[in-house]
Amino acid sequence: MPRLLVLLVCLATTFAPLWGSTLRLYLKDGTHHTIREYQVEGDRVKYFSTERGDWEELPVELVDLKKTESERVRIDESVKKAALEEEAEEKAEREFAKEIRRVPREPGVYLVDEELLKPMPQADVKLVSDKKRSFLKTITQIPLNGKATIEVASAQTVRGRRPDFWVRLKDDVALVIVKLEASKKGSRIVEKVSIVPVVKEMVEEREVVETFRRQFAEGLYKLWPIKDLEPGEYAVVTFVEGKGDPQVWDFRVE
Repeated sequence: MPRLLVLLVCLATTFAPLWGSTLRLYLKDGTHHTIREYQVEGDRVKYFSTERGDWEELPVELVDLKKTESERVRIDESVKKAALEEEAEEKAEREFAKEIRRVPREPGVYLVDEELLKPMPQADVKLVSDKKRSFLKTITQIPLNGKATIEVASAQTVRGRRPDFWVRLKDDVALVIVKLEASKKGSRIVEKVSIVPVVKEMVEEREVVETFRRQFAEGLYKLWPIKDLEPGEYAVVTFVEGKGDPQVWDFRVE
């Protein structure tokens, strides 16, 4: 008899998977019993059959103990791994819940800066056409069949290449991060706007950055770029397509 099997036979030991999982008691003839636990007592193997809900026993020479024990170890490791993953997920959820409680109730964009949560100042948005520069108010400011740009002044600097933002919205609007383009007059272009002839529809063009966005409550989101941002100027932007009235929180990555 192999040394491992002799040791198993000599010791009266109970083997049960963690947290009541079931396993298979393999027999040498290729069949198996579905069990909750088993124990080796001398030349007998006692096991609790989940099929019949009672203790039964077999001669040890009929049981493939090595294969049975391998399955028990595999199940235990799987259960432990699942428990660790669940614990890590619960810990992450607790951390998120703690951070959510820190987000002010006022609508706006808040930069996650290490342990601090900093409110981002909303940029003054301007409509720039060939003829004049004015604050964006209505679509009628754009000449029919004409083009214009929506611009902001220079942005504040943030630390890191992948900044995190909490965003609390008041209305149902689109939420993106866009890359800003330098204008000829020193400001930054958020988007380009044009009016389609005849139908007089507004078309807005913006360079949107790929982001992750997760909603935690009604009107509360966390937003961050999928990849590190290249040095340059960007903005968190909310808008309703075709309205031409974006709200902008600009920032610079160095």
